[in-house]
Amino acid sequence: MKLVPVILSGGAGTRLWPLSWGNHPKQFLPLVSDKTMIQETLLRLKGLPLGTPIVCCGTSHRFIVAEQIGSVMDAVINTAGPADAAAQAVRPEIILEPVPRNTAPAIAAACCAALKQDTDAVVVVLPSDHVITDVPAFQQAVRVAADTACKGFLVTFGIVPTFPATGYGYVKSAGQEDCGSYTLEKFVEKPCLEKAESYLKDGSYAWNSGMFVFKASVFLDELKRFKPEMAELAIQSFDAAQVDADFIRLDPDTFSRIQGDSIDYAVMEKTSRGRVVSLNAGWDDVGSWSALYDISKKDADQNVIAGDVIALNTTSSYIRGGSRTVAVIGLDNVVVVDSDDGLLVASKDHIQDVKIIAEQMKKRI
Repeated sequence: MKLVPVILSGGAGTRLWPLSWGNHPKQFLPLVSDKTMIQETLLRLKGLPLGTPIVCCGTSHRFIVAEQIGSVMDAVINTAGPADAAAQAVRPEIILEPVPRNTAPAIAAACCAALKQDTDAVVVVLPSDHVITDVPAFQQAVRVAADTACKGFLVTFGIVPTFPATGYGYVKSAGQEDCGSYTLEKFVEKPCLEKAESYLKDGSYAWNSGMFVFKASVFLDELKRFKPEMAELAIQSFDAAQVDADFIRLDPDTFSRIQGDSIDYAVMEKTSRGRVVSLNAGWDDVGSWSALYDISKKDADQNVIAGDVIALNTTSSYIRGGSRTVAVIGLDNVVVVDSDDGLLVASKDHIQDVKIIAEQMKKRI
């Protein structure tokens, strides 16, 4: 059995302004290593038996996706099969969404592409902007999920919570463990602190990872059951797509008629085939500068320093230089990020308001 990676790369990542911005959202940036986040997403599958990766993105990002994913394909493919000329020649399939319609239609189109590779294809759906530090634990969870998916289930990963997070949605498991997975009982929206604390004590709740494993055919069957019009239009848009080199351009007239929805709302909250595999692998969605600070290596003053930076009498701060030297003196608990698009100076206590700045910047364009 080969797993077909489906990488979702439609996010804007505006909470990481000014670095994540415009045509360079966070998934295309090397935020936690020398590889970009979308490259890390594919590389962490290295060693698993893989089919040809499929990436879903907007038209404006097609070339950067092709370059970044293409540059790491050999490393991934060579571990999944013989290092011969045929393996070296494999390129990703890049599905171009003419308009954003959320995750469910994009995944449906990707499932159509996966079925072209293998009529019994099992897909691994991964957002392109997550951090996972324990790759062996992640791969083991993927293997368990794949085995469960082969039995006709739609599997999501529940992240073992380490604190009562109010910024994540949750999934609730039920029943007895069966070969590494549990029955998916329900999805829960981002809770207040009191509820989040109760979820942590309960033990049956986990953070919603946004990652999934299932047979492409099973997902499409469930989408046809719960969202028949979406399924029909997504399939039609793929069938009428124009193939341009490595790019699959979904038919814009058909795809634009879809009423967009997330995979959670469209399928996973309604299906009776949902299963949850627990994942404890150092996961983070790096949704803000404070989150990136939390997971990054710190110096003796508890600062995270990146780029050309001079920091004097400064503590507990995230400071990232750009094309020029950034000097910070006598500050604590701040975020300073310099880029070609702007300079951010903020207290970490108010860093969530960066999204407001990003919205105001959009109005200036």
